[in-house]
Amino acid sequence: MNYVPAIGLEVHAELNTKSKMFCSSFNDPTEKEPNVNVCPVCLGHPGTLPVPNEEAIRKVLRVGLALNCTIAEYSKFDRKNYFYPDLPKGYQISQYDMPLCKGGFLQIGPRRINITRIHLEEDTAKLMHLFEPEGSSEPERPEGAARSLVDFNRAGVPLMELVTEPDITSAKEASAFAHELQILLRYLEVSDADMERGQMRVEANISLRLENSKSEIQNPKLGTKVEVKNLNSFRSVERAIAFEIERQKEILESGKRVAQETRGWDDKKGETYSQREKEEAHDYRYFPEPDIPLLSFSAAEISRLRADIPELPQARRVRLMEEYGLPLKEASFLVQERELGDYYEKTASEFKELGGTNLKLLCNYLVSDLLGQLQEGSVKDKESLVTPENFAELILLLEQQKITSRVAKQVLKMMFETGADPDHIIEESGFTKVWGSEEIARMAQAAVAANPKAVADFKKGKEATLQFLIGNMMVVSKGAIDPGTAEKALRRILTD
Repeated sequence: MNYVPAIGLEVHAELNTKSKMFCSSFNDPTEKEPNVNVCPVCLGHPGTLPVPNEEAIRKVLRVGLALNCTIAEYSKFDRKNYFYPDLPKGYQISQYDMPLCKGGFLQIGPRRINITRIHLEEDTAKLMHLFEPEGSSEPERPEGAARSLVDFNRAGVPLMELVTEPDITSAKEASAFAHELQILLRYLEVSDADMERGQMRVEANISLRLENSKSEIQNPKLGTKVEVKNLNSFRSVERAIAFEIERQKEILESGKRVAQETRGWDDKKGETYSQREKEEAHDYRYFPEPDIPLLSFSAAEISRLRADIPELPQARRVRLMEEYGLPLKEASFLVQERELGDYYEKTASEFKELGGTNLKLLCNYLVSDLLGQLQEGSVKDKESLVTPENFAELILLLEQQKITSRVAKQVLKMMFETGADPDHIIEESGFTKVWGSEEIARMAQAAVAANPKAVADFKKGKEATLQFLIGNMMVVSKGAIDPGTAEKALRRILTD
């Protein structure tokens, strides 16, 4: 039997506002010293009143507009009631039936993934389970922990939640959606969305149905939804969903029913595990937050927000391909980090002004060599060392064949270390390319004369020894002669 997955994602992203969602405490969830960014409001003290963060609301509206959502004319906050140690009030201020944004979509390849809603809520505190040395270190399984501590620095941090329709049909597509959303959030400057730091978390709702079968409502034996929580990397998203699809398929093929539940993900074992039965909306006893009035948004306010939205990743990807002639792979790489795309476009502009034409060569050296020097894959903090102007000059010299690829790599390394321009480095280091055929012939003759054994071996049929002679010429010329030119010169001498 063929089963079709129906996957919906719930993505939480911490917003990078200055203060928390309902109080003036500093918003820095990465603070290492526990319980310093706190106040009576985010600690849930009796008698305190929440005041909504206007900046957080505007950031969520920007995301909604970028994702083609309908912005609510009226919206409200609600109390979501449940008891857990990381929730100091005994309820979370969230949104239920009147979210800020509804509908919308995000294009992933040829498919449109529809969005159900985007709403705003407060984040919870952070639990730290302290285990005995021999105990498990799984954060979702505190059994066996000697004790647990609560850090309230994260409590009350503005948290955006985006919920998709169950339109996703594979683990890879789910990971691609999460990655594209992360890039979008960074372009909009609403969240750093760093999954390793917990600034973006993904939960997946997964169900299976028989191919060409009716909906799960009409066929209750299939399509039972299982939620997998707190996936903190794109790799985990893909692996957890792939595992869960196979797990549910085995259950259905054995004639059993999939239990509706919440499951965790064990990254080391590569499998999901049961946590608890899945709650329904009525379990949370939602009701309107009495201390926060109704929110309203005028058409003029929405228009101003829409006008402020920058070029988005998907539009930029298409433009880079059309304007610079880049393949999809290279354009997608440049779009992943906005600063990297900006650097490429500044460099390309300088390159064209100097008379350069090979924009793909420029991209290749930026992606492979410059980022290789940066190691961290970002030009944001290192841009001053290799300016777009100097990088463009270097690639122009390479395009005009005034330096070899080997020399270009050496010069780029020196540019990265010193910030000097390429012409200065080439002149000071003696990297000027050897152009005259007579000088190349003299170098080849010198290499032959200095290595009689290698010459004899070559004439006996040992072709590999030619590489030794080529290497000798490359060393003498400091890489100024390319290997192909050196080989031709040597063969002319050795075959005479």
